[in-house]
Amino acid sequence: MSNINPNREVFAELAQSSFDGPVNMLNLLRFRETAAYEDGTEATGAQAYGTYGKEAAPFFAKNGGQIIWRGIPRGPLIGPTDEIWDAGFLAQYPSKDDFIAMVMDPGYQAITFHRTAALLDSRLYCFSPEEVGDQFG
Repeated sequence: MSNINPNREVFAELAQSSFDGPVNMLNLLRFRETAAYEDGTEATGAQAYGTYGKEAAPFFAKNGGQIIWRGIPRGPLIGPTDEIWDAGFLAQYPSKDDFIAMVMDPGYQAITFHRTAALLDSRLYCFSPEEVGDQFG
């Protein structure tokens, strides 16, 4: 089963939650070989996601978003071996409300079809940052 767009119930729970401060969104992406545009636009999934990124950039910036880490997954060492990802990144927003404002912006919503066309599967995890120490756990 692929997971591309937010689950409305989980999204509503995030919106109603009461934590403050910045949030980090861990994004894991698996691209389609060929993007699935309804109008027949020809592109790879990676190209379609690139278009999404360019068109989403103004909304991301307007809501204080920044990429704080980006990488290419090299394979799972712990976890399901069938979950192979093409890209991963960590986006940070000043608050969960800033993230929600971006996602709910009608202009942003109008360009998400590029993301949907691009992705075969994805994961999006919300984290509240904690102090960094010198040990695990």
